Parts: sequence; C-alpha cells; structure tokens
Amino acid sequence: MPASDEVDRIVGAWQRERPDLDFTALQVLSRVARLARHLDRARRAAFAASDLESWEFDVLSALRRAGAPYQLSPKSLLQQTLVSSGTMTNRIDRLVQRGLVERRTDPNDGRGILVVMTTVGQERVDRAISQLLTAEAELLEALSPLDQERLASLLRKLSLDFD
Repeated sequence: MPASDEVDRIVGAWQRERPDLDFTALQVLSRVARLARHLDRARRAAFAASDLESWEFDVLSALRRAGAPYQLSPKSLLQQTLVSSGTMTNRIDRLVQRGLVERRTDPNDGRGILVVMTTVGQERVDRAISQLLTAEAELLEALSPLDQERLASLLRKLSLDFD
C-alpha cells in the first residue's frame, strides 16, 4: 500500500468522527482538487516563462491548433474558450495591442473578421506548450506510463457527463 497523504489524514479524522458516512468521494475528489492546485501553479509558471497569461495561452493555443494559417473567427474562438462575446472582444483587443494577433477581414465574407496569430504569438505559444508539457510530465512522474493511461481513461469516463 502506498504511503499516506494529507487526504488520508483528513478522511481518517472524519471517519473517526462520523463513521456513519461514506468518504469515498472525498478521498477521490480531494486529491483531484489538490492536484488541480499544483497543475494551476505549473501552468501559470510555464505561461509566465513565455510572457503569457493563462487566458492569452487559451486564445493563442486555439489559433495554433487550427493549423496554418492560424486564424479563426471570433465566434470560433468563443466556442473554444467558453467566454462571453464581450470578454472575447476585450481579449482580442489586448492580444492585438501586444502584437500576438491581428484582425483581418475575412476574404470569404467582407463583413466578417478573422483573428490571425502573428509570428511572435506563435513563438510564445509554442514555447509555452513545450514548457507546460515538461511541467505536467514532472507532476505525473510518480506514475508509470500504463498508470497514466489508466488514470486518463478513468478521468475521461468521469468527465464525459460534464463536457
């Protein structure tokens, strides 16, 4: 059996005080919440090393994943980043000011706009994703590749109802 962690201590105390309750969910989700905090710190550090905020990474990574020429409509960006229209407009404005994206007229619709990632934006998001993957691999290094696959599969199964 693996060594005990802080969640084991908390759950043990609760089980002693409330033996009538089932703490299985707390054992799982408290660990997920604690790991999420570690992941958030690792992500913020990876993005900061590339001079990006997490929201900037979200927008730039959506553009990068779109493939060359790394452009999407604001509506597509909204759908991928799950923010309001006003928030996305503000984000695009700030990214334009930083030289990470440009607005261009959609050649297929003269009234439409495309958000296009600049070379600087691509360099930053590429650096950030490399740093992020290294940091995330370090968080998982206690697990074998097979255990990582199993965990990914279980988390996918759990998250399907939420997506």
